[in-house]
Amino acid sequence: MYITGIGTIVNVIAVMAGSFVGLFAKKLISDRLREGIMAALGLAVFTIGLSGIVTNSIFVSGSSLSSEFTLLMILALAIGTLIGTLIDIEKRLDDLGRFFQEKLTKNQSGSTFAEGFVSASLLFCVGSMAIVGSLNDGISHDPNILFAKSILDGIMAVVFASTLGVGTMMSCLSLVVYQGGITLCASLVAPYLTDTVISQMGLIGNVLIMAIGLNFVYKPKFKVGNMLPSVFIPFIYYLFKMIFNF
Repeated sequence: MYITGIGTIVNVIAVMAGSFVGLFAKKLISDRLREGIMAALGLAVFTIGLSGIVTNSIFVSGSSLSSEFTLLMILALAIGTLIGTLIDIEKRLDDLGRFFQEKLTKNQSGSTFAEGFVSASLLFCVGSMAIVGSLNDGISHDPNILFAKSILDGIMAVVFASTLGVGTMMSCLSLVVYQGGITLCASLVAPYLTDTVISQMGLIGNVLIMAIGLNFVYKPKFKVGNMLPSVFIPFIYYLFKMIFNF
C-alpha cells in the first residue's frame, strides 16, 4: 500500500541523519576550515540553482540557444517579493528560528541557530526538486525525485550542521509543512498544473537557490525568505488566465 508523502518522510529522515553526523563532526572542524567549507558550499548551491535554471528555461532553437519564461519570471519575482516584503517572511522565519533556539537550546548554540534554521529551510524547500518532487508524489504517487533530493539534502545537512549547528535539524519542520503541504494539495489542483506551470515554478525556485548560494559568499544578503511567494505566482497567473479566458 502506497503511503502518501513517503518522499517527504524519507527526505526528513535524510536531513536528520545528516544533521546528526554534522553535529558530531563540528568538534573536529576548525573555524578556518569551517569558513572555507561555507564558501565552497555557497558555490555548490549557486551551481545547483544555475543548473536548474538552464534545465527549466534554456532550449535549442535551430542552431542557437533560446530562453523562455523570462518576462513572467521577472514579473513573478517583482510581485512575489513585494508580497513577501509586506508580510516580512524573512523576519518571521528568523523569529521562528530564534524561538526554537530559546526554547530548545537555551542559547547554548549561539547566534548561528537561527541562521542555520532559516538557511537550511530555504535551501531544502525552494528548489525545483522540492516542488516537482512533491507534485509527483501527490499526483502520480512517484516519490523518486524526492528520494534523489533526500540524498543531496542529507549530504548538505552534514555540512550545514557542522558549520551552523542544530538549527539545521530544525529545518525538518519546514520540510514537513512545505513539501508535505504541496503533496497533500497536489491531487486537488492537479487539473491546473500543466508542465509549463511546473517548469516556471521550478525556474523561479532555482533563481532563489542561486541567491542562497550568493548569500554564503557575498554581503549584503538577499532576503530570499521575502521572495518565496514568487514561486507560486505562475500558478496563480495561469489559474486567472483559465478562469477569465485571456
